[in-house]
Amino acid sequence: MLSRLSLRQRLLLLALVSTVVVWIGAILLTYHGTRKEVNELLDAHLAQVASILSAQSMHELGEIEYSDIPALSPLSMTVAFQVWERGTGNGMELRLHSSNAPKFPLSKHEEGISDVVIDGKKWHVFSAWDTSHEVFMVQVAELASEREHVSDTIAYNLLLPLLLSLPLLAILLWVAVTRGLRPLDKLASDVEQREPDNLAALDASSAPREVIPLIERLNRLFTRIDASMQKERRFTADAAHELRTPVAAIKAQAQVAQAASGAAERIRAIDNAILGCDRATHLIDQLLTLARVDTLDRSMAELCQLRDIAAEAIAALAPAALEKGVQLELLAGDETVRGNPGLLRVLLRNLLDNSIRHTLPGTSVQVSIIHEPGAVCLSVSDNGPGIPEQELDKVLERFYRPLGTQASGSGLGLSIVKRIAEVHDATLQMQPASEGHGLRVTVCFKA
Repeated sequence: MLSRLSLRQRLLLLALVSTVVVWIGAILLTYHGTRKEVNELLDAHLAQVASILSAQSMHELGEIEYSDIPALSPLSMTVAFQVWERGTGNGMELRLHSSNAPKFPLSKHEEGISDVVIDGKKWHVFSAWDTSHEVFMVQVAELASEREHVSDTIAYNLLLPLLLSLPLLAILLWVAVTRGLRPLDKLASDVEQREPDNLAALDASSAPREVIPLIERLNRLFTRIDASMQKERRFTADAAHELRTPVAAIKAQAQVAQAASGAAERIRAIDNAILGCDRATHLIDQLLTLARVDTLDRSMAELCQLRDIAAEAIAALAPAALEKGVQLELLAGDETVRGNPGLLRVLLRNLLDNSIRHTLPGTSVQVSIIHEPGAVCLSVSDNGPGIPEQELDKVLERFYRPLGTQASGSGLGLSIVKRIAEVHDATLQMQPASEGHGLRVTVCFKA
């Protein structure tokens, strides 16, 4: 139910419900407390009247044989009294009473408060003896309905202002909640009116303290989105540029084949066009792999045997290595890491493919897996020209190829390796293989 309401409606509803619950409790306590105090006050009045009658009786009733006091006002009919005198033989004689009092005792109790029903009416009776507790007994009674009426009237007059102020409180709460949520409304309006490409930071200078963490997190999110969009724009532009080159080459070779006058020239142009298609296919595969790595769910991880993955990658690239005259060697222990086996195969294939392309014929490419303190390291070493130290960081960028590189490629292999290493929280290091020659790429996973 609450989940379908706005924040303003939730706050108002919860505030009103809390207020009503507290008020109901206060009303009940006030009502019962008022009735108790009024009853005690009326009881005290009855006791006071009884005391006065008792005092008067001791001095004046000796001269009165019997008296029936007439009612002077209709209001006096709600109160009745009797004065009894102890006669001979412990008998009781009614000496004085009000006109609405019966000829029998108002109550069987001779001391204290009691409730009786006379002619269908409930009376509240106070009984007391004189100071000697031997001669006169006074009973003063009041209609219970009149006491209830007095108590309810007083309680009603006390509670009426509370009940009448509830609508006013609801209006004040509505105004207070609306004004209190105005910064959120302004924030929502600012976000709603933004253009899709506007990722500038939101202003938190006038926001309340509770909203500032939300604005700060939104600003950090905008920063990450902006960086991601900038990276994707660069990636798209670079990909379009890189794809334009092999496509233009294929078109040129197709035109050469079309205009060729001899079969040999035509076949050579077609072979070059096929080679251009292979390069374009390789580039597209690399782009798809990079996109798949960027959207990987890190929770999809399992224990992976690096030796088996390395052996599979070497077997897959053995024909290309044999064609170039490069020997592939595996120096591996029985080590396991936690990761995505498919991506680890892609990582190793890219490293091997990069080494095979750049190493010299008649040399070897070594794959080693060793266990170091706190880490398992996978390294690929070759005898190629290596990479100048000042360009070690640049070659990890997408589509970057060092000047003077003779081997074919898309410039994405090491970028893919770097991204897969980041996904696995692994470190990537590049250094000369031996004596300043060749290149060793090492990926260290947490043990």
